[in-house]
Amino acid sequence: MRIRSVPVASGLAGAAALAAAVLAALAAQGAQQDHDGGAGAPAAVRVAFFPNTGHAIPIVGLERGLLPGNGSGLEVEPRLFYSGPQAVESMFAGAMDMAYVGPGPAVTGFLRSGSGIVVLAGAASGGSSLVARPGSGMAGPEDMDGRTVAAPQVANTQDVSLRTYVADLGLETAARGGSVSVLNVANPEIYALFAKGDVDAAWVPEPWATLLVGELGGERLLREESLWPDGRFASVLLVARAEFADENPAAVAAWLRAHGETAEWIRGNPEEAASAVDAFMERELRAPLPEGAAAEALSNVEITADPLAPTVLAFAERAERLGYLGREGLPGGGLDGMFRAAGPAA
Repeated sequence: MRIRSVPVASGLAGAAALAAAVLAALAAQGAQQDHDGGAGAPAAVRVAFFPNTGHAIPIVGLERGLLPGNGSGLEVEPRLFYSGPQAVESMFAGAMDMAYVGPGPAVTGFLRSGSGIVVLAGAASGGSSLVARPGSGMAGPEDMDGRTVAAPQVANTQDVSLRTYVADLGLETAARGGSVSVLNVANPEIYALFAKGDVDAAWVPEPWATLLVGELGGERLLREESLWPDGRFASVLLVARAEFADENPAAVAAWLRAHGETAEWIRGNPEEAASAVDAFMERELRAPLPEGAAAEALSNVEITADPLAPTVLAFAERAERLGYLGREGLPGGGLDGMFRAAGPAA
């Protein structure tokens, strides 16, 4: 059964079809208000996630029947989203109970809600790359001076990482009077602009980095994990409305158990996991990934239930330096109270 209806892309193949399908879904998707979670056992757990490789836990877990866990008795209402801020806004409205999002939306959601959105676990580490377009003249990541570089939505994980890296190079973005133009558009739009030669490079998550390399001849100049201690950083987190977690501890515990078991299964069964991602993409977006792309993209992501909390705080500090956390910025206690019931890392 499909999670949601997405218009079919016709006359296209492979990654181009995926890009068209997601763009159509972005245009068609509107805010939908569902029932609020009340006291007692929930009628269903409403979970948001993206059609990205870093979201392999919900994708593979639901595809293989590993989530919400055998014997849990939970019903699941999954919903596909295409940006973290959009998913968090839906949680603010009470329309989603849990969501898989990057650290950027998780941090801003926690701060904006007054601790009303909390982190339950990690879901992925790494998986973002800087990819240069063929003919761009970029031989390395330090060649961004005078270039146009794309990243997804403003204040999302890749955007913060790109802008931080530009500053670390001693450069400034065009918005601050500098020489690096940052273009913020959705991943499928980045793919289209890359193909037309309208951007020089892109800082994107998987599977889009793999598609830019494999389908469009891009060169992977930098893997973001190389910039972090031990090569690990939180790129996807499982968050929940604090009210939902407080009122439904058994449901949350059951989901977390299945979440950790799914992470372990994916690590132990990479070929089967890639097949599950392929099946999901073909059914939900009516646009399968090119052959072998899911397996390669998945190999570039570490699937883990460890929230890697110190890296989330580092990300929050970077977002604050960029002015993304508003005038108040980080409170004196940092992110105290943000990580709840994460359980043992898997």
